[in-house]
Order: sequence, then structure tokens, then C-alpha cells
Amino acid sequence: MTHHDLPLAGRTALVTGVSRRLGIGHAVARELAGLGASVFTHHYAPHDADQPWGADDLDAVHAGVREALQDDAVSGSASADLRDPAQVDELFDAAQALTGSLDVLVCNHARSGGDGSILDMSAAALDAFWETNTRSTLLLTRRFAQQRVAAEPGPTSRPGERLGRAAPSGTAAPSDPATAPKVVWMTSGQEAGPMRGEVAYATSKAALAGVTATVAAELLELGVVLNTVNPGPVNTGYLDPGTTDRPLAELEELRAATPFGRWGEPTDPARLIGWLVSPAGSWMVGQRLTTDGGFGLQ
Repeated sequence: MTHHDLPLAGRTALVTGVSRRLGIGHAVARELAGLGASVFTHHYAPHDADQPWGADDLDAVHAGVREALQDDAVSGSASADLRDPAQVDELFDAAQALTGSLDVLVCNHARSGGDGSILDMSAAALDAFWETNTRSTLLLTRRFAQQRVAAEPGPTSRPGERLGRAAPSGTAAPSDPATAPKVVWMTSGQEAGPMRGEVAYATSKAALAGVTATVAAELLELGVVLNTVNPGPVNTGYLDPGTTDRPLAELEELRAATPFGRWGEPTDPARLIGWLVSPAGSWMVGQRLTTDGGFGLQ
């Protein structure tokens, strides 16, 4: 293959939430590996074990990522409970140690299941989704951004104040956005319509969608590009009759009404993410992008 065929050659990516071969994270990790990147994956199998679809064989998950690697790219993986800030830092350090640098961060991990309506909400339930889906994403992004800062952060920024922190020599904001480090967050369809029975999940994802422009503007001052992706209804097992936690009749009605007569597949959002973090997608900055096959146009 030529360098043009491998636009991520020489770059290293951390992809979180890669614990199942049917998952979006696995598809994203394979997509980035196929584009030439070295890939470090994160997993947390205990979460999946508690869901109707169950946990996967992690050795097979990792083998699938390794199979997609190109040339001399390498891979690694680690388990981490991202509700724990210490484990967030440990994960980032392990990923960075894979090749000595980290150029791409895809925050795909998410807590799902065990949610409820507004009548079911408790402080503990809300905290669990916030800690997993929102807080850990912001903390991982902070670590990623700190690579671009020359010194320890100074006083807390005031509202409206630009970062104004000098980047280390040789890592100033690039004139070519194709060389910029890339971050991708994952949100959901909470802005397109109600997500009944998923109040805590929708809240945690809405926070990421809502703060995308703010964080993207700050990261851009450091030469880092952030975009947020809503993958739409992707069947990762939770929409299959044998493993769903949703009413079957309503699922079939929804599926039949989709423009192409099918749910999204993990490779659908993976292709978009691969494009976003490659030079071809470098002019996209601070956007909230939906890839749902027209589902939201019903």
C-alpha cells in the first residue's frame, strides 16, 4: 500500500469501549488500524456481563484489532473502570506508552442499561452515568490536551478568557489541519426526540453534545481538533430479539420504518470516524455529526 492508502500511518490512537466484536468500538479500532494507525484499546468487561447481550471473548476482540493492523503498526489494550479518575490516568499513560505518542482519541465507551424514567431517578443512578459517560470523557480529553501545553496549568481560566498557554516547542497549532491531533466524542439521539426510560443516559450524552463547541474552541487554541458523532441506532446486539432490553413489537415497527429497512451497523459510524481523524476530514472542527441513514428524518 502507498502512504495515500494509509493516511494514519505513523499515528497512534486510543479507542475506548472496545470490549465486544459486535460493538462500535471494535469497528472503530479496526477502521483506524486499517488506515495505518497503531491502536490501543480500552475495555471494561464487567459492564457487558451485566447486560442482556453479555460479555465477549476479549482475546478474540483483541485479535480482531491486530488482524487489521498494517505494516509495522502495533496494538495494545487495557481494562479500566473509567468511573475512577485514577484509572482514567492509568489508561492514558498506558496508551501513550505504546509508541511514545498519542495522536487520536476516540471516546466511545458508555454506560447503558439499568436506567429508567424521571420517576426512577436517584442521585446514585445519575452519578453513575455522569461519571462513566461524561466526566471520564472530559478527563481523558484534558490529558490528551495537556500533551500540547508547555507547563503546568496556571490559574483557573475565567469565563470568556482564552487559554493563552504556550505550547511546547515544535507543537504549536499547525498551519496544516491534517497534522493536528484529533479527538472524537460520542453522543446519542437525545436532541432529535425523546428517549423514554433513558433519562440518566440521555442526560450524560446531552452534556457532551452541549459542551462540544466550548471544548472544541479551547482545544483549537492548542492545535487539537474535536468533533462529536451521533451514530444513530446501531445494532450492537441490543436490538436483536434474543438480547434486547426493549419491547420487540416497537423495535420491529421502528426498523421497518427506517429509510433503508435496517438498523445501522458498527462499520457505519466507524467509517465516518476514520474519515474525521484522517487528513481528508481535517476541515471539520467542533461539529456534532449524525450518521443514522436518515433515521432522524422519519
